[in-house]
Formats: sequence, structure tokens, C-alpha cells
Amino acid sequence: MTSKILVTENLTVSFDGFKALKNLNFSLEPGELRVVIGPNGAGKTTFLDVITGKVQPTSGRILFKGQNLRRQTEEQISRLGIGRKFQTPRVYLNLTCWQNLELSYHARKSVWGTLFPRPPRDERRHLGHLLEIIGLVPQAQSRAALLSHGEKQRLEIGMLVAQSPNLLLVDEPVAGLTDEETGKVGELLLTLAETHSILVIEHDMEFVRQIARQVTVLHEGTILCEGTIEQVQADPRVIEVYLGQPQE
Repeated sequence: MTSKILVTENLTVSFDGFKALKNLNFSLEPGELRVVIGPNGAGKTTFLDVITGKVQPTSGRILFKGQNLRRQTEEQISRLGIGRKFQTPRVYLNLTCWQNLELSYHARKSVWGTLFPRPPRDERRHLGHLLEIIGLVPQAQSRAALLSHGEKQRLEIGMLVAQSPNLLLVDEPVAGLTDEETGKVGELLLTLAETHSILVIEHDMEFVRQIARQVTVLHEGTILCEGTIEQVQADPRVIEVYLGQPQE
């Protein structure tokens, strides 16, 4: 059994003959924060889709903690410990921040946890600590509809963490954010990386420089190169296919 938390082996995804991913071999260590970058059409979203079961691979396989995810449903994969945050925040706008976190916390409970729930005091302590981590204590009783875009992003990340995943998949978390909000999301992800494995898809290179430990560059459905942000930025292939292009 592999010691890596996530492994893809010769992963290929075809749509009507077009290969969105081509024999992709990738691995992520437990506790690692990895950023995946690449030009539009590189296969980044398909990569997340196939990890979470939204798309089934044409060939190859995905191992999560040594378990093959092929033919697992999205719900089954989520229960195994993979949480995904989409680019657009998916929060309950008419509920408060506290209620959003509370719902997510209860959604992750097993049958055993439902029959023998945590004492309310422990639950409140856990959710209160989570509010501190995402920086929304003052907004705890505010409806999510009243939050800024950046605050909604942090709330949704908190909702994922409330479900106790082992692996967080985060898709372009700072798109449309101000510099200040971008910095807060970066600080949050760095904090969460102390206790979680995290895979981030991102275009904003300033943000990538803030959080990146290791960077993977996708191009035409396969890995172009991997390394530190300094190594990746200096690679002539990356400059040619990605960094030399105007960024969105």
C-alpha cells in the first residue's frame, strides 16, 4: 500500500476522442500543500472532477490512501475524506455563518456519530474554534448573504473543514478578490496545511507565490514540470506555454 495520500497512475480522460488528461502520473504526500497551475484547457478542472468522481477515467486509476476510487460515486468519495471547494462559493445565503458550519459538521457524521453525538458543549467549542480559524467570529450570527465575496470563500472553506476531510481540493479560491482578501485566504490555507493535505488550482501567480511549497504545471492534459515556484518560473517550457501569456 502506498504511503502517499493521493496517486494517479496513467490517468486518461477522453471526451468524444479529445483527451483532457493523458497518462497523467501524479502523487501527493500526506500533509502536503500543492498548487497546480497551467493555461486554459490544460486539464486542471477535469483533474479535480475525476478525483471527486464527477467524471470517470477512461483508463488508469486514482488511489486515495491506497484505495482505488474508480467507479466510486461522488458521495462515497466525499465520505472517504475528500472535500472540494468550487470557484464560486456554495454557501446557504439565508443562514448565518454559524448555521452554515453547523450543517456541514452534522452532514459528515456517521450513523454511529448520530446515535452517540458529541456533547453540545464540545460541538460549540469545535465550531467556535473553526470560526476563529477562518476569521469570521464577528460575523458568526450574520447571514451569509451579507458577507463579502472573500468572506464567503473563507466560510465555504470552513464548511469543508467542518466535515473533517483528509484532503482539501480548492479551485481558484481568490478569483475576483481584492489584494487584502487574497492575503487572508492565503493565510487560511497555510494554517490549514498544518493539519490537512491540500491541492489548490490557481491562476493568480502572486497568490501562488504566497502559498506554494511545490507547484505542478499541467499542459495539454499531462504534467509539464514540477518543482518549487522559483524552479517552475525559471523553466523555459513554462514561460513559453503559460507565464508568457496574459493572465486572467
